[in-house]
Amino acid sequence: MELHPSGPKSDYDYHTEAMDRANEGGIDDVGCGVLFGLDNYKYDFVGILMHAKHLEDTWGCGPHTISVPRIRPADDIDVSDFQNGVPDDIFKKIVAVLRIAVPYTGMIMSTRESEKTRRECLEIGITQVSGGSRTSVGGYEEEERDETTAQFDVSDTRTLEQVVSWLIDLGYVPSFCTACYREGRTGDRFMSLLKAGQIANCCQPNALMTLKEYLMDYASPETYEKGEAIIQKRLAMVPNEKVREMAKKHLKEIEKGKRDFKF
Repeated sequence: MELHPSGPKSDYDYHTEAMDRANEGGIDDVGCGVLFGLDNYKYDFVGILMHAKHLEDTWGCGPHTISVPRIRPADDIDVSDFQNGVPDDIFKKIVAVLRIAVPYTGMIMSTRESEKTRRECLEIGITQVSGGSRTSVGGYEEEERDETTAQFDVSDTRTLEQVVSWLIDLGYVPSFCTACYREGRTGDRFMSLLKAGQIANCCQPNALMTLKEYLMDYASPETYEKGEAIIQKRLAMVPNEKVREMAKKHLKEIEKGKRDFKF
């Protein structure tokens, strides 16, 4: 084991060094997180905060995302065998404090968690959720789920459309946007817009336009109808008038079959 002057390296040391090497190599947009339940949650939680601060202090740009998965049941795993399992009340406190401590960062919660937990955590900090996930080998190639090769049990087994419809019912705008990555708005270029509040002139219209594409191409009539309603409601909330008018134009063009508009 390689040693620090003060003692052995910790997992935190290895993780930060790996992320530093990524930044040195030109990867300026990074995320972090930990699988809660493998170690004491207090240690892991503080490690995430230290990691975020290290990235900010060293590279001038904190993590783009933070993930918060927990140990879940699987074919040969019983959660009760892990003494460091994180109960729901503590888990929600972790999400809430992370949101306060790192307000600029997207926070991800997968289908490991139940619909109930995901709904509650959306209200206190989670900004990204998955839908229709499969953890088995070749899971996205086969129509039927093959649970015998699953990495872990999926708690929220709803389809993507069911999750989209659910998010709309809760008042959220499901976004499929990847514009910032494709436009090179990563790292400090993304963070500067975010911290100044200007990212709303990109994220809001991009979210509405990508939702419109989804509704046109994949949604049921019921989901389409309520998706259209939330698009019109949220369109008025785009801060910049010129961006808002351009978004209106693009939404009409999407109805005519055109695709892939972005700010």
